[in-house]
Amino acid sequence: MNAPETTSLEPVVLSQAGAGVVRLTLNRPQQFNALSEQLLARLEAELDRIAADRTARVVVIAGAGKAFCAGHDLKQMRANPQLDYYQRLFADCARVMRRLQTLPQPVIARVHGISTAAGCQLVAMCDLAVAADEARFAVSGINAGLFCSSPAVALSRNVGRKPAFEMLVTGDFIDAPTALARGLVNQVVPLAELDAAVARLADRIVAKPAVAVAMGKELFYRQLEMGIDAAYQLAGQTMACNMIDEVAQEGVDAFIHKRAPKWP
Repeated sequence: MNAPETTSLEPVVLSQAGAGVVRLTLNRPQQFNALSEQLLARLEAELDRIAADRTARVVVIAGAGKAFCAGHDLKQMRANPQLDYYQRLFADCARVMRRLQTLPQPVIARVHGISTAAGCQLVAMCDLAVAADEARFAVSGINAGLFCSSPAVALSRNVGRKPAFEMLVTGDFIDAPTALARGLVNQVVPLAELDAAVARLADRIVAKPAVAVAMGKELFYRQLEMGIDAAYQLAGQTMACNMIDEVAQEGVDAFIHKRAPKWP
């Protein structure tokens, strides 16, 4: 992915790690964390690095400043009015979004402020999402004459067709409780409790065997795109492979003997 050099001394993505959790913070607060070419490139590089890190068990995506993510950098896009540029930009963005789902670790979106257009897409592409009660969501490109086609792919795979299409053709915001009711986020909490809620969810995942979580995540997304017969065939094969793994054998033995498992 090509990207121009930054003139800022601050990295566009901040990374912090501890206790099995890696937190990636989109760090363009003055631009509401708009997805510039450079930010997308840095985020992809970080995700690739984390994929190979056996100590990383959960990834949290957060945003610096007042917003989670305002979508693509429209000023940067408008400054490059060529079809091939836009084709490459949206292909790059799609690759980053897909990387979230092919990553072996679960990814949690920590959402505050606004998440618009590709920012809403980012929330939808994360495996899980915890939102502050003041968070708002929109796929608002239509308000600028641009239908949010790429965000539509993610949105329509998270919420029902009619609510998704209504958001896409009106550009209207929905609040956090509505996003929860529609399945776009998993939890809504007061802003002051957002970090604690994300930490609790991450800790519950870290406590589970990494190999089973990674195997299950891969199966989850692959079967969604299949017919039911193929999905059951893949699921059966995945469970069989899971069952012969020492992690599952220890877990089953612990259950049978009514003791806590000692994961390898």
